[in-house]
Amino acid sequence: MRHDSVLLKEAVDALEVVRDGVYVDATFGAGGHSMELLKRLGEKGVLFGFDRDLNELQKAMEDERLVLRHNNFSDILNVLRVEGALPVNGVVADLGVSSMQFDQIDRGFSYRGDAGLDMRMNSGANVSALDVLNSYSEEKLWYMFSDLGEIKNSKTLAAAIVKFRNSRKLHTTQELAFIAEQNSYGNTFRYLSQVFQAVRMEVNDELGELERFLSQLCDLVAIGGRAAVITFHSLEDRYVKNYFKTGTIDGQVQKDDFGKVERPFRPVNKKPILPGKTEVEFNKRARSAKLRVGERINKL
Repeated sequence: MRHDSVLLKEAVDALEVVRDGVYVDATFGAGGHSMELLKRLGEKGVLFGFDRDLNELQKAMEDERLVLRHNNFSDILNVLRVEGALPVNGVVADLGVSSMQFDQIDRGFSYRGDAGLDMRMNSGANVSALDVLNSYSEEKLWYMFSDLGEIKNSKTLAAAIVKFRNSRKLHTTQELAFIAEQNSYGNTFRYLSQVFQAVRMEVNDELGELERFLSQLCDLVAIGGRAAVITFHSLEDRYVKNYFKTGTIDGQVQKDDFGKVERPFRPVNKKPILPGKTEVEFNKRARSAKLRVGERINKL
């Protein structure tokens, strides 16, 4: 399946690329945003691409200005500190799962197919969907489906999973899909998507990764530089919105000893930038995408 990067032009435009600058694609994926950035960089420009999925990096284009690293985006600051590449002029992050990952049925990201319960973006990670679904308590599953999947009958679904595994362990995506279908609320396909999204986000600690990534932006981005973040989940969007507005993911304003507000970024766009009708029609994955942009303004 072809992968089309969501809000591609909007995200790269927002960075106001300096031709000889240093930039970071925090979630390299299929390289869509990176390719657009490279088009705008001059010969002396440098682009660092990060991804925890080695399969994605191995398909990358070759360009002497592109430096690839197999790391989570929460590791970027430490990696670039070692590289002597701080601070950078801009960062782009697309928090969605790529179409290629969904298309690799054996990795278990999609309910469309039969595979083992994996869902790890980094195949070397310790925790898989198999572990989550078979070891979490009913209460923990309930909260996971409610918070990460935004599933209205999450308590019912959690109970159904526990009942199933009391007779035998869950092993496959089709077993999970079967349980979900039997308990679906509203549109079945949307429900299945939400169930698989919740498990995937838990397996990969996606909210934790985002929190750690945002917390390092003030040390990563140069004064006047920008960060563009594309989210696909309401909690992710809230984290990004709060951080660019206040410098914290919970929206609590921080003040120094003299009562001065410590705010490392300013929101460039007060409301999120959304994909246009044409993009959504062409790429259904774009429906829930939101782009927020922050500009680095203060040295803390």
